[in-house]
Amino acid sequence: MSIQWNGVMPAVTTKFTADDKLDFKMFEVNMKAQLDAGVSGIILGGTLGEASTLLEEEKRELVKHTVLLTENKVPVIMNIAEQTTKGAILAANKAEQDGAKGLMMLPPMRYKASDFETVAFYSEVAKNTTLPIMVYNNPIDYKIDVTLDMFEELLKFDNIQAVKESTRDISNVTRMINRFGDRLKILSGVDTLALESLLMGSDGWVSGLGCAFPAETVAIYKLAKAGKIEEALKIYRWFLPLLELDINSFLVQNIKLAEVATGIGSEHVRAPRLPLQGAEKERVLAIIAEGIRKRPTLPEYKNL
Repeated sequence: MSIQWNGVMPAVTTKFTADDKLDFKMFEVNMKAQLDAGVSGIILGGTLGEASTLLEEEKRELVKHTVLLTENKVPVIMNIAEQTTKGAILAANKAEQDGAKGLMMLPPMRYKASDFETVAFYSEVAKNTTLPIMVYNNPIDYKIDVTLDMFEELLKFDNIQAVKESTRDISNVTRMINRFGDRLKILSGVDTLALESLLMGSDGWVSGLGCAFPAETVAIYKLAKAGKIEEALKIYRWFLPLLELDINSFLVQNIKLAEVATGIGSEHVRAPRLPLQGAEKERVLAIIAEGIRKRPTLPEYKNL
């Protein structure tokens, strides 16, 4: 299965039971909602997936199970967030063995690599996997900026194909299109800038709140790409207070609370994360409740 790198690809949460095991029963409920909504791919093991807390065997089990659940209807993409080049290559190879069809890949973790080191890091992984790679460029959170000059070097590898664009600079979309045309597919990685990014020419949206509101997320994408901007804007303006829950240090807890509200997830997180408490929880619940109360009726969007 080739990856087109377009549409909505949710960076899904990992579901846990109350006794801290992988909850595949609830995960299946969420996967069904994603597929029914019309997503283009499933991304595992990102920040929302709490990958830093998952055991190696859990990551592999998660990939294998998701491949079975999706029945090859959409590609399963595994996030790579490793400290060493050797570890990144090993993780990529395991994902490929377990049935993943693509990789989303962060720069080296913890160590602030130079431009030269970052290009070498991605290049070595690209040489050692047949899977297509989406570079996750998020200098705000991860302190390494994959610049256009660096992409010029990376795009020498056929399997480096896309970028999850999270610089927060909308004009960067135009810069990349001007320089690379269709060679580099661009997916918005910031929920609160997603529609703006799509209107500037992004190919897709790696969504966070899509975990809880998959149909609304896909509808915005489809309407925007069909030129139905006013209809897309109407949904997006309703969605924005909820989307802002994604640009917060408690984004995992926030989005899991939203999944509870929409019936496709649970509140369970893995320590050191803990469920929200007190005033902060009440604040988030109020935002979610207001969103549910005003939830729009969606137009027919799937065949746009």
